[in-house]
Order: sequence, then structure tokens, then C-alpha cells
Amino acid sequence: MNHSHEMKAYGDVKLYAGTGAPQLAQKISDYLNSPLCGHDMIEFPNENLFVKLHGSVRGQDVYVIQSTAAPVHRNLMELLITIQTLRLDSAARITAVVPYLCYGRSDKKDQPRVPITSRLVADMIEVAGADRYMTLDPHAGQIQGFFSIPGDVLTTSHMLTDHVNATLRAGLKDPVVVAVDLGFAKKARNFAADVDTPIAFVEKRRTSNDANAQALTIIGEVRDRDVIIVDDEVDTGGSIAQAVNLVKEHGARDVYLCFVHPILSANGAERLASLPIKHIITTDTVTIPPEKMKHLEGRITVLSVANLLGEVIKRAHEGRSVGEMFNE
Repeated sequence: MNHSHEMKAYGDVKLYAGTGAPQLAQKISDYLNSPLCGHDMIEFPNENLFVKLHGSVRGQDVYVIQSTAAPVHRNLMELLITIQTLRLDSAARITAVVPYLCYGRSDKKDQPRVPITSRLVADMIEVAGADRYMTLDPHAGQIQGFFSIPGDVLTTSHMLTDHVNATLRAGLKDPVVVAVDLGFAKKARNFAADVDTPIAFVEKRRTSNDANAQALTIIGEVRDRDVIIVDDEVDTGGSIAQAVNLVKEHGARDVYLCFVHPILSANGAERLASLPIKHIITTDTVTIPPEKMKHLEGRITVLSVANLLGEVIKRAHEGRSVGEMFNE
């Protein structure tokens, strides 16, 4: 038997990009030295979407790269319809590569008469025909349990902390990592350990369903220290603004922001730009459009997750360990 074919149980790698993260998809394609496959994505006048593949994927190992930030429902339907199209064309294996997974915050029933929408999204991706999925830094770890199909739930924390250590750490005065809320406390503690700093926490109590949570107190010491505020995603920037103002009131020196998903809804970018912060470090799981980027120019570093996702796709295709990448 020919052993080179034994490894490739699923034929060749085929990459498809949704319209949710075209630049990221292109970078992954470049990393893998594998071109993005052609397909037509047509929106009819009635807003219904239609997909047609330019070539057959029968027996192939297919990866659909699609982020599901705004426009959320368009991007989600694009992902689902593309997966189903590939399934009906007899792809051997389909992996949904979703750098940012929508509805990640609707992960539990924390009040009566509400949905668990992230569970529904997981079900939809499976029903559409995905065999596997990949995602980065979901809001809540239990989202992995909502999928019955196997997945690679990856974190960018190594990438972010390596960057902080390489470019920032040496110049900081008595730095401290601050978690925006207690929900992020555990991940923030790991972040602080990796950059070798103490940690502090913003304690806030949410009073209603709107985005205006009430920040109350800071647990820990920030006076006369440089502060790195960390979070998984920044949406409207409300919580971050409260955290920045709170640490400043408590005598913090320079403030840096470090977060994974730059959602920046509504006037989030302007809000961040207006804050007394030194620099922002984030990733390209969500594309920041030029009209938002212009507010942050010169004060933001966007690290690409392309090589991380590209390497995981490569290892998944070849049937090799992903954990080894992180010494696990």
C-alpha cells in the first residue's frame, strides 16, 4: 500500500472563504500555500443567498473560513449554506473554521424565559453538515460541550502574552494585569502569570439586559502602576471605558488594552479612541473596517491569527497533534 496516501485519508486541502473575514482567509491560504477555491455567493433581491462551487470537492478535506461578527445573520447563513453545499457535493470531511463565533455570550439561562442561543448555533453548524469545527477564544468554555462533533477550541493567549513580553514588558513600571470583570478572572490570572505580573479585578454588577453594567470596585492594587487591561472581546467598549476610568481614579499610570476579538459595535472605536490609553493590542479574528480603524491609527497593534489557524488546519489534515504546538 502507498503510505503517502494513507496519511491523506481525506484527499487534498480545499479552502473556502466566506465574506466575513476575506483578508484573514487569504493569509491562511498564503501560509498553507493552498489557493482559496472559487465559488459564487449570490444574494437574490429577496435577500436569499445562493452558493455555487466552481469545482468539485468530492472526497476532499474542506475548510470553510468564516467569521460571524457583523453582519451576524448574513455571515452565519453564508457559513451554513456553504457547509451544506459542500456536503451535498460529497466532500470527505468539512471543517467550519470560525475565528469568532457569534452568540457566544448567550451560553446559559441566567434568567427565566431566555434562550441558550450558542447551543442553537452549534446545532445549526452540525445539521448543515460540518464534521469538525475550529474557533478561537469563545466567551465561555462550556460552548465546547454544545457541539457533538469534535473541534479545536484554540486560544490566542500565547500569541498576546508573547507580544507583550517581547515589545512592552521591559518598559513598564510595576505592571499589573486587570481583568475587566470577574467572569474573565481565571483567564486573566493565566495571562498575568505568563507576563509575570500581579493581578487586579474590576467587580461590576449587571443591573439589566442592556450594555450599561454598573462598575463598582477594584479588587487589588493599581496605584502608581502601569496597567494592562485584558478581556476576550470588546463590543461597544462600555465595560472597557468603565475599567479604564476606574483604574485611573485609583491612581494608575499608563493604561494598555489587550483583547482578542475587536467587535467594536456602534461607536466602540471612537469610544476607545477617546480613552486615556497608551496602546491597544488585539487580533484579526474580526476585521476592523477602515472607517473604525482611522480612530485608532497609531495606537493599535493587530496581531494575525492566520499562522495559528493555518498550522492547526495543516496538522488536522495530516492527522497530527495540535496540542504539541502549545507543549501540551
